[in-house]
Amino acid sequence: MRTDTAMASDDCKLALKLLARSRNVLVSGPPGTGKSKLLAEVALAFETAFGIAPAGGPPKLSPMGGIPIPPAAGGAANDIPALAKTDRKVFRTVFHQNSKYRDFVSGITPAVNNKGGEPAFTIVKGTLYRASEHAKTANGAALLIIDEINRGPAVQVFGGAIVAIESDKRLASSGAKRPETQYFEMLDPASGDVIEYALPHDLYILAAMNQADASVEPLDVAFLRRWEPLRLEPDETALRDFYGLGAKGANALPETPNAVADALEASVRALGAVNEQIALGRGPEFQIGHGMLMSVVKPQTLGLQEALGVLCVGWAKVRAHVEEVFFGDTRGIAAALNALDGPGYNPFKLTETTFADDLRFRLEGPTNFSEANIYPALRAFVERK
Repeated sequence: MRTDTAMASDDCKLALKLLARSRNVLVSGPPGTGKSKLLAEVALAFETAFGIAPAGGPPKLSPMGGIPIPPAAGGAANDIPALAKTDRKVFRTVFHQNSKYRDFVSGITPAVNNKGGEPAFTIVKGTLYRASEHAKTANGAALLIIDEINRGPAVQVFGGAIVAIESDKRLASSGAKRPETQYFEMLDPASGDVIEYALPHDLYILAAMNQADASVEPLDVAFLRRWEPLRLEPDETALRDFYGLGAKGANALPETPNAVADALEASVRALGAVNEQIALGRGPEFQIGHGMLMSVVKPQTLGLQEALGVLCVGWAKVRAHVEEVFFGDTRGIAAALNALDGPGYNPFKLTETTFADDLRFRLEGPTNFSEANIYPALRAFVERK
């Protein structure tokens, strides 16, 4: 599969440029903004040498290894990591609560199915180590992708490699030691000895994190300093393109949808209105990405009732996100759904009651979205006083 620079997204091109410049890039943004999609796109672009044609013609795949001929230097040369390297490989991992240093760098683990007389333990070659060793080969370049980096104990997983990942602390492009090169101790998987190790020039690390995830601890500031940030934001234009809509008009939403486009327009505007309230109440990093409302089914190709059903699925996810963001804050949920002083046709209502003489709030409304209530709800989210 060929990845053309003309076909690559702007975010992909920017990620490649930042990787070439800084070696380490950290993608962040609200859920649904396309972080995982971007990781996959950059991985394909890196592995296939970006489809930039060399002097002899377009890239050709080796029938043995599947490695394209390297792109020739051109106007975008500085924006492409390891431009001249042909042995390009992508390594992937996902951090989680049980991620350990031994799985990422190296360490001792019990041997499985070992025979009598064989060692009971073995030394693991971690993902970072394997990527580094590949990048140290004569014509090698490696991209290490780490998804959900803040879901694991990132500082402990990187260990002594934290400082060594910085671009100015790497080995020279020739593999030689530089005065600034930072070494760290690790177990040598080959010998079992403790050795000093440094990271190569053509190792690139692309990680992604969800800052709004309240179930994990924020990353250490000193750790974050070693990454160049790339933030993704909710994109109304992307959602409009997915829905096949044009630019937002000045017309108010009709009381009832006359066509599928009316329902889709209400969905786009409602997402913007809900995100505005989330940004005010909790912060912009807790907003909802446009991807929450995008699926394999394009609702504009369906009839009105079927399209409303598709919107119910996406907006159930949006509602769940709002309830998680404002967990324990009923008024916050009501504000996001415009149920405080919104229009009377809003299916959601905030009511007050008392318990043990204390004031309590309750959000009343449909348990689930349906074809009958989804459009009135979206229209009510938009029309604020």
